[in-house]
Amino acid sequence: MKYLDLLFAKFSFVLFSLAILFCVCCTEGAWAAKKETFDIIYLRTKDFEKVLDYKEELETILDPHVKRKLKIVGWESGDYAVVYDGNLSARTVAKTLVKHAEMLSNTGFDEPYATKKQDFYNLYNVSYGMGRNLDSLKETYQLLYSCLGEEVKRDLVIEKTDYGNYILVYRLRGDEASTNAVAKKQSAILRAKKISTSISRENNNDVVYGESSLIDDGDADKPTFCKLPYSSDNSRALPKTTSLVVAKAPEPVSKKNDILLTSKVAPQAPPKVELTPVKPEATVNTTINSQHEALLVASTENTKVERAIEEYIGNLRSKGVIASDESTGWMVYDLESDRNLVGINADIEFQAASMIKPFVALAFFHKVREGKLRYDARSKRQMEAMIQRSSNTATNYIMRKAGGPEQCNVILKKYYSHIFKKTEIKEYIPANGRTYLNSATPADYVRFLRSLWNMDLPYGKEIRRVMALPGRDRLYYGTNIPRGTLVYNKTGTTAHLVGDMGILVTKTQKGEIYPYVIVGIIERRSKASDYGQWMVSRSRVIREVSTLVYEGLKKEHHLL
Repeated sequence: MKYLDLLFAKFSFVLFSLAILFCVCCTEGAWAAKKETFDIIYLRTKDFEKVLDYKEELETILDPHVKRKLKIVGWESGDYAVVYDGNLSARTVAKTLVKHAEMLSNTGFDEPYATKKQDFYNLYNVSYGMGRNLDSLKETYQLLYSCLGEEVKRDLVIEKTDYGNYILVYRLRGDEASTNAVAKKQSAILRAKKISTSISRENNNDVVYGESSLIDDGDADKPTFCKLPYSSDNSRALPKTTSLVVAKAPEPVSKKNDILLTSKVAPQAPPKVELTPVKPEATVNTTINSQHEALLVASTENTKVERAIEEYIGNLRSKGVIASDESTGWMVYDLESDRNLVGINADIEFQAASMIKPFVALAFFHKVREGKLRYDARSKRQMEAMIQRSSNTATNYIMRKAGGPEQCNVILKKYYSHIFKKTEIKEYIPANGRTYLNSATPADYVRFLRSLWNMDLPYGKEIRRVMALPGRDRLYYGTNIPRGTLVYNKTGTTAHLVGDMGILVTKTQKGEIYPYVIVGIIERRSKASDYGQWMVSRSRVIREVSTLVYEGLKKEHHLL
């Protein structure tokens, strides 16, 4: 009897499998007859800024060949979406969905789904020329930047196509009709300058030149303040007696809704206290050069900027916008007068996420200066991908060249201990992008950026160049800070952290520059259930804080 039952069960399973196979074949035949193709949707929403942020983060996780087919598209309903433009068959799209879903769910992204090819329309940009001569397009870029409106400047870029050409576009990302209308309007303005306009489809090309690149080509990246003598190795050397004073973290104290996370292993980390304002010490470390002593301590006249941040974050907590298991760290440093303006949890360790990548670049360039590595064409491409596009594959390449995580950590601690007090580089970036072991403090970011501005680092000009390449930063892009601000920055994002650290080189009403550092970090203990919404929401918080800081400095320094 048992034998018959077993035989019947096997026979039933075979029949069931054949039935499934028959259904699949029939379905595929029907789909093939209709010649329908499918794409994959990762996010669909009416919030265009959310789509742009989401796409940029997706690109750090997905394989390079997938990234090349990512596009932003629109619907008649007014929605926008990030899609994989794969023209996939019904069978292929099912397999690809499973693969992508597994990859993204481990990182915290929403689960993708399939859509018919004809359900959406492509977006378009205004184009001003294409060719292989990048320098020629840069000249045209400069001319356009000086004569087109403020709303164009931020999204005026030079892209590199898959075929090796360069194309100069205004990334309008509109439907075909509205983009044509803008192109015709600009054509009337540019006719006298012998520049023609057309439209081109948005193809998610890599951006190689933009607003910060243009400004960085000039003299703005050469600091006029805080200059230090050159050392014998032709790099700027910070005097051994000089160190950046930052406020120490407070002792843990119970305070409702103000929980600080340790960043070593965030998901399991015990709570500590956060958002007790960290004020600079009244006395300065005795090792500080007396010439810099007054400059390195924040003065009371600037605490209003810190109070504005505290009030803003406190208000978000009271409304539940920032959860009780989220901690924040904020620093603002005046590079002109060389003093600390804001220090909230400045010396607390947070996850570093992708903000560790400029530190990896420094370790690499240190070995280049020693003659142990070459900065060749391939290394340059990988460096740009690591910083501008936050490629994890490129990061691991650069890190491996420098000797691995442990060796990078040794280099920073041995040769740059005046900068990296608590930074820890412990791991390569995992394939799924979930890097939680690397950590740093807001103060370490400030010391690094201060040294970068003062030309105190090997290959500092190249590090600044790649940090100025176009991207969706959280310190300037999407804020009310005037166009024409030079930005050197690096963002960081995981399902547990959103952050940005960088230098903003703003302009005064007299045409001078006023540079300052800003660091903003928001970290949570639990994994975000809606990664996309949480990431966009916290990115906006950092942008709002950056705007608060700018408005606070605007009056005192007569900024534009």
